[in-house]
Amino acid sequence: MENLETKRHSLSHLMASAIKEFWPEAQLAIGPAIENGFYYDIDFGETKITESDLKNIEKKMTHLIKQNLKFERAELEINQALKEAETEGNPYKTELISELIKKGETVVSFYTVGKFTDLCRGPHIETSIKIKPGSFKLNKLAGAYWRGDEKNKMLTRIYGLAFEDKAELDEYLKMIAEAEKRDHRKVGKEMGLFIFSDLVGPGLPLYTNKGALVRKMIINYCNELQNGIGYQEVHTPNINKAELFKVSGHYDKYKEDMLRVISNYTDEEYFLKPMNCPQHTQIYAAQTRSYKDLPLRVADFANLYRDERPGELNGLTRLRCFCQDDGHCFCREDQIKEEFASVLEIIRIAMQTFEMKYKIRLSLWDPKKPEKYLGESETWEKSQKLLEEILIQNKVEFFKAEGEAAIYGPKMDLISSDSLGREWQLSTIQLDFIMPQRFELEYTDKDGKKKTPVMIHRAIIGSPERFMGILIEHYAGAFPLWLSPVQVKIVSVAEAHVSACEKLAAELKLVGIRVEVDDNNETMGNKIRKAANEKTPHVLVIGDKEANSEVLSVRDRGQQDTREIAKDKFIAELLNKINNRL
Repeated sequence: MENLETKRHSLSHLMASAIKEFWPEAQLAIGPAIENGFYYDIDFGETKITESDLKNIEKKMTHLIKQNLKFERAELEINQALKEAETEGNPYKTELISELIKKGETVVSFYTVGKFTDLCRGPHIETSIKIKPGSFKLNKLAGAYWRGDEKNKMLTRIYGLAFEDKAELDEYLKMIAEAEKRDHRKVGKEMGLFIFSDLVGPGLPLYTNKGALVRKMIINYCNELQNGIGYQEVHTPNINKAELFKVSGHYDKYKEDMLRVISNYTDEEYFLKPMNCPQHTQIYAAQTRSYKDLPLRVADFANLYRDERPGELNGLTRLRCFCQDDGHCFCREDQIKEEFASVLEIIRIAMQTFEMKYKIRLSLWDPKKPEKYLGESETWEKSQKLLEEILIQNKVEFFKAEGEAAIYGPKMDLISSDSLGREWQLSTIQLDFIMPQRFELEYTDKDGKKKTPVMIHRAIIGSPERFMGILIEHYAGAFPLWLSPVQVKIVSVAEAHVSACEKLAAELKLVGIRVEVDDNNETMGNKIRKAANEKTPHVLVIGDKEANSEVLSVRDRGQQDTREIAKDKFIAELLNKINNRL
């Protein structure tokens, strides 16, 4: 089947073929198709490959494609294949084949294109001419440890982009260029929202007053939404004993991703918490519960910590310290559908407010790998069936993804699209029958019998810090008025106008508008350019005319010309937008 993924995989082989012509001693590792393209990990030995080499490799690939080369499959007895890999001296193919032998495989397949043969399961396109001219591009080099293990050798990874035709590739390249301009690490620094310090550590952001304000407004909005459906905010410690995670099951599954805390006075094992749910079970367990007490809904914005690898950290979108709009509902089984419906509704409202399109993914377990999860297969089948029923009853379109469930249960994940069409996983609603059982949580039902509650894990936008990074790129830093850290910048024409600027600023602050005065001894042009770089929604210029008038001269963000408007009308206009989150 010659779909796009197959073409991308075939391009990785053609790239490897070209590389072997230029560097015959290079040892090939793996070369899969990936989203938007392909890559190949290669051991070049002492040879250093640079970006300039990519053009020559790409040119050779184009030459090979034009020859209309066939991709021909052949099989070899696996022990013979192992001998040949060992003779060739390629430790990477040797390791791959050895693993297949341990799994009981008896034969392996190879694909030949032109003079190049590579170990591969396939499939591949029939002939190279199926790849359209100009539909691919080698775009970057990176280092990659063999099998992703830092203990292994660092290989050179060459990435390529590939699409159906040149037009699609060009469109994607345009989007990438725009994304680079919107990069939240760059824009956030220009806007003075946050910094990173080597002395503090990687993945640990420091928020300025402006950045902290944006973060707080995102949190406050989430709180407003969840309070509307009965969630109450709680606060839990940043550290806890390992025993809590041993009961929840996270200790065995996630210990390597947690940061350990050492006490000077006890030998007890502590961890910085990577999630809130185990602690929330203890709030539930703190008192006797009746069926009349349910649902119990709690939400928490305490900091979380995860021991992310340095190479995986990325501005605000991948951190070691962050929080979540993390909510947990303990309820009876007959309350599940209503709870899910109310959370789905506030998620819909949130995405509408932030002008983001979205789709729902039903994330299921992988029944072939039960060791990755907690609980019995019967519990999983029951919870997955129930989730699907909820989506159908609420007329929510969704797609299924096997293997994307949480360790304790299936979930509905919201995949949102930003203004560039890039997808981000944000909200989630997870159904958990397992953790309440592990913590022996109970309530007394109306028949007087003890029963186990169901636990629903949910987030509206996920991590406010990560969402802030996404929003910076979504809006290209031009936040809507309600979210802008500075809503109005007042610029004085000369020193004589500073007092009038400060008087107007005090008036605007009194009604709740966030305002700054630029009274620096600079030219008007510099002041206005500075405000534009800071993405300030409105700039007010105060000179002789404006200082003695109730009419304001307003330069709106993105506009070259100013407009005149009565002060009271301008204030009413801004308050209307702020109150309606526009």
